[in-house]
Parts: sequence; structure tokens; C-alpha cells
Amino acid sequence: MNATAKRESTTARAIRIAARALVKGLPRETRSSRNLPNQAAIAWVAHQFHHVILTNKVMLDEVVDLLHPELVCAFTTATRSTGKASASADRSMIALIRALPKIQKLLLIDLEGAFNRDPAAKTRAEIVLCYPGIRALCVHRIAHEIQRLGVPLIGRMLAESAHDSTGIDIHPGATIGAGCFIDHGTSVVIGETAVIGKNCTIYQGVTLGARRFDRHIDGSLRRGSKRHPTLKDNVTVYANATILGGDTVIGKGSTIAAGALVQESVPANSIVRPARVELSVARSRTT
Repeated sequence: MNATAKRESTTARAIRIAARALVKGLPRETRSSRNLPNQAAIAWVAHQFHHVILTNKVMLDEVVDLLHPELVCAFTTATRSTGKASASADRSMIALIRALPKIQKLLLIDLEGAFNRDPAAKTRAEIVLCYPGIRALCVHRIAHEIQRLGVPLIGRMLAESAHDSTGIDIHPGATIGAGCFIDHGTSVVIGETAVIGKNCTIYQGVTLGARRFDRHIDGSLRRGSKRHPTLKDNVTVYANATILGGDTVIGKGSTIAAGALVQESVPANSIVRPARVELSVARSRTT
């Protein structure tokens, strides 16, 4: 055996050993790649649903044909039973299809909210095709319904697809009322248990987050508790404001100014401003 062949043989053996070790180290849920939903397919579903609901450029049956096998994969990963997974996927797919007119109605109210609150918007078509906020809300409303139906993984994967394409991070568990307008949207974060009322406006960089994570006596995280704030109807949150805590409620009609940090409830029709910071400019010394 010459040196080149010996080196290739050694490399191949190292690859086999490493590959076995890597597979052995995987969590059970991700060990069988053929049962995991396809991320590229889910990203395409997110893109296509936007057009199914708001432009009529894509036929619904095309999206259903693409999404259904991913639902089967998701249920198979969770149940480890292909037969049960297929039946669960069928039920969930039918329920989602029946919910689409309701979802479209919410999105059309979102669309009107954006048009009525942004003087830069010349037409509704401009908003549908160009605004990341309406795209993120479209995917969120689909993902939220899928999550509500008890489908594993897919809602979160849709949400992360929208996060990748828009810079807006909305957990599919968040509840968002009709008429929401997310303007610009970059770096907006809306947590799993956040509740947003009707006709709210959120600008770039806003975080609706957790103040802390509750734990059990043994130190493990307590899951399922409300960790993120509630915005009542007609609340406006300007750029880079941060609102934290599951018991924090922003009252109806209130305004949170840019850069504010809010960790306690605010009465209705309030204006919250950050503490004033004095700016001083020192003249640099020249030598």
C-alpha cells in the first residue's frame, strides 16, 4: 500500500469512528434524520402561505402537499409511531385548512392597521410585498394555529423561518390581537406567553421578554408559567423599549417611549418615558 492509499485509509477509518460517535451522542429525538421535518421545506411553506393568504399567487393545494409530509415527520418524531403520526397529521391539516379564512380575516385587519398608521405606505400591495412586519405576522398566525392544534416542532420552525427572513422573532405561543402593526421590525422579540391586544403598534428593537425564570426546588426550570408581559388594546411601543415580566400589564391606550425599560404594570392611557440622561461633551486634548 503506497503512502497516499494508506493516508486515505486512515482518514476513512477516522471518519467512520467519528460518525458513529457523533450519532451515539445525539439526543434520541434527533437521532433519526429521516423522521425530522425538513427545514428548507418549512421555510418554503412559510413563504408560500404568505402568498396564499394575501396575494392569491399560489394555490392552497400546493402548500398542503408540501406541508402534510412535514406534519407526519413531526408527529413521528414525537410519538415514534408512523401510523398514529399519519392520522394526527391528517386531522391537524384539515383543522388548519378550516382555520385559514379566520386567519386571513385577522391579517386583513393587520393590513389595514399598517396602512392607516404608516404615512409612507402608498398602497396595500406595497405593505403585502415589502413590509417585514406583515410577513412576520402572517407566518405567526399560521404558526400559532399549528401550535394550538398540538403539532410538535412545526410552529416553532415556521417562526424561526420568519425570524431568519424578517429579523422579527415571535414565538408561536404568543397571542396577538387583530390590527397589530410591527413597523420596520428589526430585532423585535415577542416571547412565548406574551399577550398583545387589538390595534397595537410595535417599532423596531422592542422586546416583550421575561424578567426571570422560575425554578422548582431541585433547580430545574418551571415551564408553562406566564413569563412575558401583556399589552392591552391600542398600546404603542416605540423603538428599543423593553417590557419584562409575566405580571406586567400595559394599560389600554398607553404609550411606551423609545428606550424605556418597563418592569411593572402601567395604568391605561399612560405615557412612559425613560429617565433623562444628560449628555456631556469633553474637548479632547491635543498634543
